This record gives sequence, structure tokens and C-alpha cells, in this order.
Amino acid sequence: MFSSIAKAAGLVALLSTPSLAVALPAEVIARTPDVPWKRTGVSDVHRRQGYPTGCTNGPTSRDCWDGDFTVSTDQDISWPDTGKTVSYNLEIAPGKYSPDGVEKDMILINGQYPGPTIVADWGDTISITVKSSLTLNGTGIHWHGLRQLGSNQMDGVGGITECPIADGVSKTYTFKATQYGSSWYHSHYSVQYGDGVVGGIIINGPATANYDLDLGVLPFTDWFYAPIFTVNAASLHANGPPTADNVLVNGTMTSASGGQYSVTKLEHGKKHLLRLVNTGINNWIHVSLDQHPFTVVSSDFTPIVPFVTDSLVLAVGQRYDVIINANQTEGNYWLRVGTGGGRCDGPNTNAANIRGIFAYGNSTEPLDSANSTGITLPTGCDDETNIVPFVKTDIPQDTPEELTLGFTNTQAAGNLVQWLIDGVSLRVDLKDPTLLNVLNGNDTFEATENVYVVGEKNQWQYWVIQQNTSSPPIPHPIHLHGHDFYVLQQGTGEWAGDLSGLDLDNPPRRDTATLPAGGFLVLAFESDNPGAWLMHCHIPFHISQGLGLQFLERSDEIVSANGGLSGLKDGCATWGPYQDENFPNGFTYGDSLL
Repeated sequence: MFSSIAKAAGLVALLSTPSLAVALPAEVIARTPDVPWKRTGVSDVHRRQGYPTGCTNGPTSRDCWDGDFTVSTDQDISWPDTGKTVSYNLEIAPGKYSPDGVEKDMILINGQYPGPTIVADWGDTISITVKSSLTLNGTGIHWHGLRQLGSNQMDGVGGITECPIADGVSKTYTFKATQYGSSWYHSHYSVQYGDGVVGGIIINGPATANYDLDLGVLPFTDWFYAPIFTVNAASLHANGPPTADNVLVNGTMTSASGGQYSVTKLEHGKKHLLRLVNTGINNWIHVSLDQHPFTVVSSDFTPIVPFVTDSLVLAVGQRYDVIINANQTEGNYWLRVGTGGGRCDGPNTNAANIRGIFAYGNSTEPLDSANSTGITLPTGCDDETNIVPFVKTDIPQDTPEELTLGFTNTQAAGNLVQWLIDGVSLRVDLKDPTLLNVLNGNDTFEATENVYVVGEKNQWQYWVIQQNTSSPPIPHPIHLHGHDFYVLQQGTGEWAGDLSGLDLDNPPRRDTATLPAGGFLVLAFESDNPGAWLMHCHIPFHISQGLGLQFLERSDEIVSANGGLSGLKDGCATWGPYQDENFPNGFTYGDSLL
């Protein structure tokens, strides 16, 4: 169904740049013969200086990995092939849980919250069988930030890359770990992950600084006591974001009803890698650790030039790998967490108590205020500005096209709140996902499916996402599936169109970036991954209100590049009858159900 629809000039970046001559090693040319860009810098320097190969990754050699693969390897064109498959089984089912002392009906993974952490090595094949045990509810799991190169049908997006998983049905997601670092997985069925369907991902690989011990994933999330579908239904008919009741650190927190602080153990004299992940719903998370600065070595799945900071801010979906040197007086220290000072969401009722404990030794009681002193956390909802990718990429200059984000409040539909992209609020058909249409050779889409076609092969695509003046001045974490993108500029107000202001010299690379409140975000990515990919605001309430688009990238290659889209029809064959039986009148109007 690749559309012949011609979207107006607000189209996402149907611009291209001429191919550039590249001198690549023979083995890389054989693997990616049409790569038209050139990356230079760290990786070339190491080759020229005889960078050691065959070294062993360890506390004093974290920059190397396996054979010729190092932290300087360009993950877009080369990765290990371990020949190993790691397998997991996840069952999604209802349950009761009390993360902060307040009992709530939740949706758990293998009976726990957060769900099990998926751990693999760079170059492994990952196979995860997900079983749904949900009554009158679908599900599907998205592996946040993983490119799904050659496995588009494993991206987990109902209505785009799959039909949802019906009650009693299982789906096996299989994909290659072509990247390394830290991330998370979550349900992509409406706002479902806000009730507990989340877990961490660790892809072991090299790093840009040395450390001794890996502490694993530390997730943060804002937390609602009401069922998340109830909160969402209210948000569809109200101005302003819902206000969370609490913030959880590693799945726990204190409240007036009890609960406990998360405790992370440190070993004195050791350097610890910690993987910070905002698995939240609506809040930017500011975090610091008393008397222990962070050495930041990775942003999303991108290794970066290390920098030191006293605090970090994470939008929903963003990740940072940091190194903590446990060189202070043995004791226990507060991890302090803020939510932007009320500028990103309403005031949190437990704001003064959102903390965690980092403990030397066996004690879990924090030091008193005389010994555990912390900084005042910054406020606001802005991205970090010190992100310098370790593998250098220079972006060719071209003029972005504009995507306009609008906002409507439709009185005729019960005061329905909608977010629009170029005038369209995204809605998908769960029984008839985009990839099923690709497989069946259909080439026509409804306007409400917000499909944009990107046909160029291995070319740069540029766009500006601009909030219009009618939109509430609130920020949005923008996430792109199937790709990382490069952040060329961010700012408030209207983009002036000045190309000289774009950061083209090794700009920040990530898969989630903040569109500033009332402002603009200029992005570029490479059309190097044939598929149907979603780009959306990662606040679940906003994508439910339509703030997303999908694009078909190199549509005539999608089926062949993704293994014939195997398994897609099987999933739709079980979901279609389930939806017809349980939802004969369709779904609540206003929810895109992504």
C-alpha cells in the first residue's frame, strides 16, 4: 500500500544529497556496497596508529571488544557475528503490585515489575517469545532504540509492523544486536506500558572509558495510581497533561502508604558502570548522586566522548551510561531525582521524597544531611548539550522541509484533544498493519494513517519539526524507530531557516530528542533501513492523541530486505477474529492505539 498520496510541502524530508566517493575496506564494501557517506576521525586514527586487535575487554581495556571490533567500530556498517542466540520467555498478565506501598492493578511480565532484563552481547541473535495472558486487551513489545535491520516485522508496533498479540497467543521476536549499550523494552499497545509492561535491555560491548563493575540498568518512571487507560481516557478530553502521583526508581519508592527506597551497592575503590534509563510516561527526569559526579560515556546506543557532570536530565526514552567512582568515605549517599521543577508536568505530590540510596557496605540507611550533601537539581525539560559521538560523522548541508505540529480541541467529539502533524491526527488499523499491506502489494493508504514515502537509497533525509502558535507550549520527546538521527538544531520560537546555524560537524546522535516547548527540532537521518517506521512523541498520552507519523522507506525493498516479513500473516490471522469478537464496534474514538 505505498501511497501515491502526495503530502503537501510539510513532508518529512524527501530531500537527498549526491553520493560521495568513499574508500572503505573490502570487507565493508562487500557488506554495504551503496553507503554514500564517509565517517572519519577516531576509527581512522586507530587504524593508522595500529590500534590493537584481538585484545580482551576488561577493567583496563574497555575500549576493545572482540577481534577487530572496538569502540571505534562504526556500528552502521560493521558488527560482530557471535553465532550465538540468547533466548527469553516473557508472559504478560494482570496482577496486583505495590511499588511504593500503594496497591494497584498492574500488568506484569513474568509476575514481576520491572520485567526481566534482556542481556546479550554485541553481535548476538536475540529470540524472545512473548505470550499474552490478557483478557480483552492486546499487546506487543517494542525493543526501544534497536534498529531492527532486516527484521522490520519484529519492531512491535501494532497497526504498523504487526497485528497485536491476542489473549492466549504467543509471538517470537527474533533480531540481531547490531548495536550495543543500554535500553528498555515496553508494550506499544496504546498506553499499556504505563501499567507495568516494561523491562531493561543490556547489549554488552566496549566503552569509551574504563570501569571495574557493571551495576546494570537503573530505570526511572513517573507513576499513576489510577489505571493508565483511565488516566488516558481523561487526558483525551482535557487540556494539560495528567499529573503523576509519584516517581519510581528501579521500580520502587516511598509514599504515605509505605514502600521503600531503591538500594544500589557500591564497592569502595572501584569504578562502576550505571545505565540510567527514563522508562517513564510524561516526565523529564533530573538525577544526581551526592558527592559522586558522573562520567558519561554513552547516550542512547551511541558511545560518546566522555564528559563529567554533577547531574543529568533524561527525556522519556533516553538513556545514559555513566561511570561512578566509589572513592568517597564509606557510607551511604542519596541519589536525588527531580522532575523539572514543575515546568514539564504538574507538581508531583511526593516531589520532596523522590530518592534512592547508593550504599557502601551493608547499611541501607542514608547518611544524615551533615554528611550527604547534594546539589540543587536544575529545572526544565531540555536535552543535554555535551553529546559528542565517539565515531565522528559530518552531515552534508541541505535545506530541511517542515513538519508542523498542531493541536485541536474538538467540541463536536466530546471536547476531544488531538495532536496533529501537518493537519493529521494519526490513527492505525490494528487488523490491517502497514507491513501487511506491503506484503499484499497494496499501495494506497488513508490520510489518517499519516504515511510518508522515502524512496532514496542511503541518502540523507532532513526535516524540521515545528510547533505552531496554536499548540500549548509544552515539550515533546520525539522518538524514531529503525534509526538513530542527528540533532542539527533545537530552539524555542520559529526556526529561522538559517542553514549556517545547523550543527553539521559531528552533531549529537541518538534515537530520542526533545522538541522544546513552543519551539523546533531539526533532524537528519540516513535512509539505510528499508521498512515501515514510526516516528512519534514518546509521551503515551500524546501518541494516543495522534502525535505520530509513519514512513515507508525504500518500499520496493521492504519484503526482500526483511526476510519476506515472515510470521506477519500468522499474527494477524489470530488477532483479526479476536478483535471482531471482543471489539465488534471498534475502539474508543480518539485513541490511535499505537
